[in-house]
Amino acid sequence: MLQARVIAVAIRFNFPRFLYGLAITLLLGGGLLGNLLADWDFSQISRRAEALYGPLGAGRQRIDAWQHLLTAQKQVSETEQLNVVNLFFNRQLHYEEDIDLWHEIDYWATPIQSLWKGAGDCEDYAIAKYFSLRHLGVPAEKLRITYVKALRQNRAHMVLTYYASPEAMPLVLDSLMDPILPASQRPDLLPVYAFNGEGLWLTGAAGNKKVGDSKRLSRWQDVLKKMTAEGFPASSDN
Repeated sequence: MLQARVIAVAIRFNFPRFLYGLAITLLLGGGLLGNLLADWDFSQISRRAEALYGPLGAGRQRIDAWQHLLTAQKQVSETEQLNVVNLFFNRQLHYEEDIDLWHEIDYWATPIQSLWKGAGDCEDYAIAKYFSLRHLGVPAEKLRITYVKALRQNRAHMVLTYYASPEAMPLVLDSLMDPILPASQRPDLLPVYAFNGEGLWLTGAAGNKKVGDSKRLSRWQDVLKKMTAEGFPASSDN
């Protein structure tokens, strides 16, 4: 029943067909979302990334800048963390489609891969921002990765949303713009569904209803496996 509801929403808003499978995977399986709160050894991470991907080139400076950001922002407010992380990835990465960057229709990159390339698509921005904020200590329940329809571009899009409290109007961290605005001030985005390590929500016309748990989200498991290979200590939100 839930599968049909999510697919119906995807069809209604003209989402690409490959997102239907993602919706079903979320509902049937769930997700393993790494909080990765342990200390990160960036010297080891850089060595492993170079062994996996080859010379990091200009990516090394981007990775070093990320390490500096995470160190410098540990003790500041969540509001400042949101702004710094959002601006960092919006400026360090340029948008590029998966098919051009990775030669796949839908590829979820790790933050290291995105910084190595200096590029990514909307989900890669959201992934990198999510892991950065989780590492800085922002609780998982305040963060959701949200699929929307970007009305001006007439296409599927992904953003990271932040809830100061469970009932608060979410703030939108978006690769399309630097300012972080409340969702009420983003009429150009039509929310469809959202997820984090604690579940899946149908949003928009469906309200803000939790419809399932995330236990075995395959694409996130793949991201975590890649991050573990890169030298990150893998753990889960659950």
